[in-house]
Parts: sequence; C-alpha cells; structure tokens
Amino acid sequence: MTATLLGGIGELVTCDATLGDGSRLGLMRDAALVIEDGAVAWVGPSREAPAADRCLDAGGRCVVPGFVDSHTHLVFAGERSDEFAARMAGEPYTGGGIARTVEATRAASTGELRAGAAARLAEMHASGTTTVEIKSGYGLTVADEVRLLEVAGALTPETTFLGAHALPREYAHDRDGYLDLVCGPMLAACAPLARWADVFCDEGAFSEQEARRVLAAAAAAGLTPRLHGNQLAYGPGVRLAVEIGAASVDHCTYLTGEDVETLASSEVVATLLPGADFSTRAPYADARRLLDAGVTVALATDCNPGTSYVTSMPLMIALGVREMRMTVAEALWAATRGGAQALRRAEIGRLGLGAAADLTVLDCPSHVHLAYRPGTALVTATLRAGVTAYERAGAGLSR
Repeated sequence: MTATLLGGIGELVTCDATLGDGSRLGLMRDAALVIEDGAVAWVGPSREAPAADRCLDAGGRCVVPGFVDSHTHLVFAGERSDEFAARMAGEPYTGGGIARTVEATRAASTGELRAGAAARLAEMHASGTTTVEIKSGYGLTVADEVRLLEVAGALTPETTFLGAHALPREYAHDRDGYLDLVCGPMLAACAPLARWADVFCDEGAFSEQEARRVLAAAAAAGLTPRLHGNQLAYGPGVRLAVEIGAASVDHCTYLTGEDVETLASSEVVATLLPGADFSTRAPYADARRLLDAGVTVALATDCNPGTSYVTSMPLMIALGVREMRMTVAEALWAATRGGAQALRRAEIGRLGLGAAADLTVLDCPSHVHLAYRPGTALVTATLRAGVTAYERAGAGLSR
C-alpha cells in the first residue's frame, strides 16, 4: 500500500469538530495529512508527519474538503440564455422553459449528452467539487430517462430519477396518463439505474397528491426520496418531505414559520440553491432563519440550462454569505458536510481519519477567501480518493 503525504498546509479545514481548534470546521494550522488507499490515514501537525512513499507540499496553501454538490441536472442538451436575458429584463420565471430543454435533449445523440455532461463535470472539478449528484428529468419518455441515467451513472453513483420534473407536451391533456407512465414502466426501467427519486412539487408543477404518489412508488422500488419544494410559492413541499422521510428538500425559498419548525424537528436537509435565485431574480432563501432554528443546511449549484447554468460551488458559498446571511464558516460547511448529509454519506465532505481523500487545494492562506474573492480562480488542485482530478497548469503542488 502506497502512502502519500500532503504537507505544508497553511490552513487545513477538516469539517471535523474533534480535530484542530474544535470548531465546526475543525481548523488546523501548519498541518499535514496522509493518504492511503484513497482515504485519510493520518492528520495532524506538519512537524509530526510520518514518513510516506510520496510527498507533496501545499506550500502554505489552504486545503478544504472537496465540495459536495448534492443537486444538479448535469445531463442535457441546448441552452436557454434568451430566457435569462428576458428575466433580467423583468419577465417572471414560471418553470415553463423545461419543455425546451426536453426537446433539445431528446434530439441529441447519446455521445453529445456524454460530451456535454463530461465537460460540465470537468468545470466542477476545476472549481473544487469532488462529489456530484445528477438527476434525469429532461427526457420524460422511458427510453430517454433511461438514457440520461446511464450517462449520469458513468459520472457519479449519486443518480436521481426525476421523471416527475414536468408534464411533457404530448401529455399536456392527460396528467393521470403521464403519472401512470412515471409510476409504472418508466420507474421500472429507471430504478435499477438510480439511487434517489425526486419530484418537482410546486406551483405550476406537480401537486402534493401527485408527488406523494410518485415518491411512494419509487420507495417501493427501492429508491430514497428527495424533493424540489417551495421554490416558486409557499406550498406543501417541506411538510411532505418530512412526512415521507426524504433525504432533502431543495430550494426552500418560500417558507412559513411552521415549515421552518417542521424542518428543525426532522433530519431532512434543507438544500439551498442560490444560483437559481440569482438566475431567476427570485428572493434568496433565508439561510439565517433556518440555521438559527437548528435546520441542517446544504448548498448546491442546481446546474441546469434554464435557471442556474452554474458549475461553481465557490460562487454558491459567496452568494450564501452575501445574500443568505451565512457566515463564511457556515457556508463552507454547507457546501461540504451539508451536501454529504443531503446524500447520506458519512465519508465525504470532511478530512478526518477514515474519510475519503477528496480535497481541494486553494491558492490562498484561508478558507475565507472563498467568499472574500468571489469569481477568482482559487483552486490549485482537486483530488478525488487521493487521485488528481484537476491541477492548474504551472500552479500545482510543489514536490
């Protein structure tokens, strides 16, 4: 077994409160860690670092856990920049543009879908993301939903069946018929390719009754529920997510006091998507309110072609701090451990003993720069299970 020592870490964010300064981020100064078999085998002060087969020097840079992007729609074709321009000119977002992406995605070849998704994933790696969830939902036929999940499954184990993303045009006058398809042949074909099931339960999308039907069928097929909810209006999303034991409810822009209390009394993660709020000129979700109530919060990009064509988790951190009233520490935790909890993964989003060696090296002395310098390319290198997924040319780790 080969051991790799990464030393010379100016600031190490472990997201393990048992380490370092005992804060939620578990900060350590002048630190080092050892990677063996894709996992963290030792962490501590550089001066106490054990011998290793291979040594890397972070050169005083900051190292953080790899970002966990727990909500994306990464497999699609086409783009909708005209809709973005229209919204910036004052037109409201209604969710209707999904049909355009469905049309483009159905028309694209599988090779084109693979290439597009791989390129977006490469952008994510260059921004420090090491784990990504990918949803279907832009095919809305049995064959196309299977195709999207097959493409997604080649990129991540965190795949989500989202047949109930929108009502396709061919079923515009037959909602029950489409739900029969989603809960029957489509689910049967897609369940072996997915870990999760999701529904867009919101104004103009699917109702509480419809969402419950789909998620109950998915649970019977072995999939764990997630939920798009409370993005466009106040509604039943949070209550339904808690009732069925969903892993997360995502967006959470419009919440009543009862919604917040319900989330706080549960283990459901509130995944906030500031990229969507930015791109639709919607109110930002109130992270401060949720955090003060004791709700577990995650941040994710919601990468999609219509309402959040964004691959950068550092941008989500900056928006969380500036627009959602989060502290920098809270936003970084939400982008790492919060995302891991939304995916029910204990080994990612942290850098304690036994954790996956998923880490991001930042070309700065402190994690605060993630929000302090928004839009700056801070990522020097991204490692997944100890293997380099991205390294900036000419600015890598000294050896």
